[in-house]
Amino acid sequence: MPGGTNPRLAVYMAANHGSHPKYGEMAAALGHELGCRGIALVYGGGNVGLMGTVADACLAAGGHVTGVITEQLADREVVHRGLNELHIVSTMHQRKAMMNAMADGIITLPGGFGTLDEMFEALTWVQLGLTRTPVVLLDVDGFWDAMFTALDTMTTAGFVRPEHRSLARRATTVGQAIELALTAIGELPAKWVDRS
Repeated sequence: MPGGTNPRLAVYMAANHGSHPKYGEMAAALGHELGCRGIALVYGGGNVGLMGTVADACLAAGGHVTGVITEQLADREVVHRGLNELHIVSTMHQRKAMMNAMADGIITLPGGFGTLDEMFEALTWVQLGLTRTPVVLLDVDGFWDAMFTALDTMTTAGFVRPEHRSLARRATTVGQAIELALTAIGELPAKWVDRS
Protein backbone atom coordinates (compact mmCIF):
# COMPACT_ATOMS: atom_id res chain seq x y z
CA MET A 1 0.00 0.00 0.00
CA PRO A 2 1.20 3.55 -0.66
CA GLY A 3 1.03 4.35 3.06
CA GLY A 4 3.08 1.33 4.19
CA THR A 5 1.52 -1.15 6.60
CA ASN A 6 -1.41 1.13 7.46
CA PRO A 7 -3.78 2.22 4.70
CA ARG A 8 -4.06 5.85 3.65
CA LEU A 9 -7.22 7.50 2.42
CA ALA A 10 -7.34 10.79 0.60
CA VAL A 11 -10.34 12.97 1.38
CA TYR A 12 -11.56 15.68 -0.98
CA MET A 13 -13.85 18.35 0.46
CA ALA A 14 -14.65 22.04 0.69
CA ALA A 15 -12.51 24.80 2.17
CA ASN A 16 -15.65 26.27 3.71
CA HIS A 17 -18.32 24.84 6.01
CA GLY A 18 -21.34 24.94 3.73
CA SER A 19 -24.86 25.98 4.66
CA HIS A 20 -25.83 23.11 6.98
CA PRO A 21 -24.24 21.78 10.20
CA LYS A 22 -24.62 18.21 8.89
CA TYR A 23 -21.67 18.74 6.53
CA GLY A 24 -19.34 19.56 9.37
CA GLU A 25 -20.73 16.77 11.52
CA MET A 26 -20.04 14.20 8.81
CA ALA A 27 -16.56 15.63 8.23
CA ALA A 28 -15.76 15.40 11.94
CA ALA A 29 -17.14 11.85 12.13
CA LEU A 30 -15.00 10.79 9.17
CA GLY A 31 -11.82 12.29 10.60
CA HIS A 32 -12.48 10.74 14.00
CA GLU A 33 -13.14 7.29 12.53
CA LEU A 34 -9.99 7.40 10.40
CA GLY A 35 -7.93 8.30 13.45
CA CYS A 36 -9.51 5.60 15.60
CA ARG A 37 -8.95 2.94 12.95
CA GLY A 38 -5.32 3.89 12.36
CA ILE A 39 -6.05 4.89 8.76
CA ALA A 40 -3.84 7.80 7.71
CA LEU A 41 -5.54 10.86 6.25
CA VAL A 42 -4.22 12.59 3.13
CA TYR A 43 -5.95 15.86 2.30
CA GLY A 44 -5.48 19.33 0.86
CA GLY A 45 -3.55 20.75 3.80
CA GLY A 46 -5.93 23.54 4.80
CA ASN A 47 -7.04 24.66 8.24
CA VAL A 48 -10.36 26.10 7.06
CA GLY A 49 -13.84 24.73 6.33
CA LEU A 50 -14.51 21.02 6.13
CA MET A 51 -10.80 20.50 5.41
CA GLY A 52 -9.81 21.78 8.83
CA THR A 53 -12.65 19.88 10.49
CA VAL A 54 -11.57 16.49 9.09
CA ALA A 55 -7.89 17.07 9.88
CA ASP A 56 -8.52 18.27 13.43
CA ALA A 57 -10.84 15.36 14.20
CA CYS A 58 -8.34 12.83 12.86
CA LEU A 59 -5.48 14.37 14.84
CA ALA A 60 -7.59 14.49 18.01
CA ALA A 61 -8.27 10.76 17.63
CA GLY A 62 -4.54 10.02 17.40
CA GLY A 63 -4.45 9.71 13.62
CA HIS A 64 -1.67 10.54 11.17
CA VAL A 65 -2.47 13.44 8.83
CA THR A 66 -0.60 14.44 5.69
CA GLY A 67 -1.43 17.71 3.94
CA VAL A 68 -0.64 18.64 0.36
CA ILE A 69 -1.11 22.30 -0.48
CA THR A 70 0.00 24.72 -3.17
CA GLU A 71 2.40 27.61 -2.55
CA GLN A 72 -0.38 30.05 -3.45
CA LEU A 73 -2.73 28.70 -0.77
CA ALA A 74 0.05 28.41 1.80
CA ASP A 75 0.93 32.08 1.19
CA ARG A 76 -2.69 33.00 1.95
CA GLU A 77 -2.22 31.45 5.41
CA VAL A 78 -4.88 28.78 5.05
CA VAL A 79 -2.30 26.03 5.65
CA HIS A 80 -2.68 23.76 8.69
CA ARG A 81 0.50 24.00 10.79
CA GLY A 82 -0.31 21.12 13.15
CA LEU A 83 -0.04 18.19 10.73
CA ASN A 84 2.25 15.19 10.90
CA GLU A 85 3.42 15.83 7.34
CA LEU A 86 3.04 18.82 5.05
CA HIS A 87 4.00 19.00 1.39
CA ILE A 88 3.96 22.35 -0.41
CA VAL A 89 3.83 22.06 -4.20
CA SER A 90 3.76 24.53 -7.06
CA THR A 91 0.56 23.66 -8.91
CA MET A 92 -2.89 22.23 -8.35
CA HIS A 93 -2.06 19.39 -10.73
CA GLN A 94 0.97 18.44 -8.63
CA ARG A 95 -1.21 18.57 -5.54
CA LYS A 96 -3.80 16.19 -7.01
CA ALA A 97 -1.17 13.82 -8.39
CA MET A 98 0.67 13.61 -5.06
CA MET A 99 -2.51 13.04 -3.07
CA ASN A 100 -3.62 10.30 -5.45
CA ALA A 101 -0.20 8.63 -5.41
CA MET A 102 -0.20 8.52 -1.61
CA ALA A 103 -3.72 7.13 -1.26
CA ASP A 104 -5.15 3.62 -1.26
CA GLY A 105 -8.62 5.11 -1.77
CA ILE A 106 -10.46 8.41 -2.02
CA ILE A 107 -13.50 9.70 -0.16
CA THR A 108 -15.29 12.80 -1.41
CA LEU A 109 -17.32 14.96 0.96
CA PRO A 110 -19.58 17.82 -0.17
CA GLY A 111 -17.81 20.69 -1.86
CA GLY A 112 -17.73 22.99 -4.86
CA PHE A 113 -15.74 23.36 -8.07
CA GLY A 114 -12.41 22.30 -6.57
CA THR A 115 -13.85 19.22 -4.93
CA LEU A 116 -15.54 18.14 -8.16
CA ASP A 117 -12.35 18.79 -10.13
CA GLU A 118 -10.37 16.52 -7.80
CA MET A 119 -13.00 13.79 -7.82
CA PHE A 120 -13.54 13.72 -11.59
CA GLU A 121 -9.84 13.76 -12.37
CA ALA A 122 -9.36 10.77 -10.05
CA LEU A 123 -12.26 8.95 -11.75
CA THR A 124 -10.85 9.76 -15.19
CA TRP A 125 -7.44 8.38 -14.26
CA VAL A 126 -9.04 5.09 -13.22
CA GLN A 127 -11.16 5.01 -16.40
CA LEU A 128 -8.01 5.46 -18.50
CA GLY A 129 -6.14 2.78 -16.57
CA LEU A 130 -3.61 5.23 -15.11
CA THR A 131 -4.50 4.35 -11.52
CA ARG A 132 -6.60 1.83 -9.60
CA THR A 133 -7.66 4.10 -6.75
CA PRO A 134 -11.27 3.60 -5.58
CA VAL A 135 -13.36 6.79 -5.45
CA VAL A 136 -16.29 7.13 -3.03
CA LEU A 137 -18.81 9.95 -2.70
CA LEU A 138 -19.92 10.23 0.93
CA ASP A 139 -23.47 11.49 0.78
CA VAL A 140 -24.73 13.93 3.37
CA ASP A 141 -28.50 14.43 3.37
CA GLY A 142 -28.84 13.79 -0.38
CA PHE A 143 -26.07 16.20 -1.39
CA TRP A 144 -24.86 13.91 -4.19
CA ASP A 145 -28.33 13.00 -5.56
CA ALA A 146 -28.08 15.35 -8.53
CA MET A 147 -24.53 14.20 -9.29
CA PHE A 148 -25.58 10.57 -9.53
CA THR A 149 -28.56 11.56 -11.68
CA ALA A 150 -26.12 13.33 -14.01
CA LEU A 151 -23.84 10.29 -14.12
CA ASP A 152 -26.82 8.07 -14.98
CA THR A 153 -27.81 10.49 -17.75
CA MET A 154 -24.28 10.37 -19.19
CA THR A 155 -24.41 6.59 -19.12
CA THR A 156 -27.87 6.36 -20.75
CA ALA A 157 -26.74 8.83 -23.42
CA GLY A 158 -23.80 6.58 -24.28
CA PHE A 159 -20.96 8.80 -23.06
CA VAL A 160 -20.01 6.69 -20.04
CA ARG A 161 -19.82 2.91 -20.10
CA PRO A 162 -21.83 1.18 -17.33
CA GLU A 163 -18.62 -0.40 -16.04
CA HIS A 164 -17.07 3.04 -15.74
CA ARG A 165 -20.21 4.52 -14.20
CA SER A 166 -19.78 2.06 -11.35
CA LEU A 167 -16.41 3.60 -10.50
CA ALA A 168 -18.24 6.42 -8.69
CA ARG A 169 -19.15 4.59 -5.49
CA ARG A 170 -21.81 6.00 -3.18
CA ALA A 171 -21.84 5.76 0.61
CA THR A 172 -24.26 7.14 3.16
CA THR A 173 -22.28 6.40 6.33
CA VAL A 174 -18.68 6.92 7.36
CA GLY A 175 -18.15 3.20 7.88
CA GLN A 176 -19.52 2.35 4.45
CA ALA A 177 -17.38 5.04 2.82
CA ILE A 178 -14.19 3.70 4.41
CA GLU A 179 -15.03 0.12 3.44
CA LEU A 180 -15.77 1.06 -0.18
CA ALA A 181 -12.64 3.23 -0.42
CA LEU A 182 -10.52 0.27 0.67
CA THR A 183 -12.23 -2.24 -1.66
CA ALA A 184 -10.24 -2.96 -4.80
CA ILE A 185 -11.62 -2.10 -8.22
CA GLY A 186 -12.63 -5.07 -10.35
CA GLU A 187 -11.71 -5.67 -13.97
CA LEU A 188 -12.58 -2.86 -16.35
CA PRO A 189 -13.00 -2.91 -20.14
CA ALA A 190 -9.78 -1.98 -21.90
CA LYS A 191 -11.79 -0.10 -24.49
CA TRP A 192 -13.04 3.32 -23.32
CA VAL A 193 -13.31 5.03 -26.72
CA ASP A 194 -15.75 3.88 -29.38
CA ARG A 195 -14.16 4.47 -32.79
CA SER A 196 -17.09 3.14 -34.78
